[in-house]
Amino acid sequence: MKKLLYILWVALWFGCTPKKGSEPIELPFYSEETFSAEWIDEGDPRYANIHTISDFEFVNQEGEKVTNETFDGKVYVANFFFTLCPTVCPKMEANLSLVQEEFKGNDQVKILSHTVMPWADSVDRLKEYAIQNEINSDQWHLVTGEQEELYKMGRLAYFADEGFGKGVTELDDFLHTENIVLVDQKRRIRGIYNGTLKLEMQRMMEDIRYLLGE
Repeated sequence: MKKLLYILWVALWFGCTPKKGSEPIELPFYSEETFSAEWIDEGDPRYANIHTISDFEFVNQEGEKVTNETFDGKVYVANFFFTLCPTVCPKMEANLSLVQEEFKGNDQVKILSHTVMPWADSVDRLKEYAIQNEINSDQWHLVTGEQEELYKMGRLAYFADEGFGKGVTELDDFLHTENIVLVDQKRRIRGIYNGTLKLEMQRMMEDIRYLLGE
């Protein structure tokens, strides 16, 4: 009996212990609004058509122009918020602060937060919000701009809306989402996370570290 138990223990130990040299699980790509994960190798004909974040130009809390080129060759996470939000946004801000702290001083990791209320969130208001929440402007950009462009990015570039299928014509429909989107060095979506959950932020930070090692 003791021998049998020992054999079972050894089997469980080696079955649960990661093998040395084993490759980490690769992150998928996301190319459409239902966030269906796709694992696509470079040799796959679909690789050239993976969805990428379109060009953009906004202004951050420092009054500086922020474009897609600001994030060239970098890993970044994107979300949508507004400074007057009383419930969901403060949770997302607190969780993104964990990401800011984790990758403090790492120029290869950025955070991009788009306001969904540009009529209220001026540059001055975003600057005030940044100061109140100890946001580092070198790493974390709070951006504003034209509503049409912000909503277009949210719905068509990041698929970041609780209502699937909303195109640019539904600009009067308020953009609202708890999603935080992870974008790789080639502007491709590699992860979607619930921004209100700390556990999801831990998973996202692990995925960021994976992308940095690719």
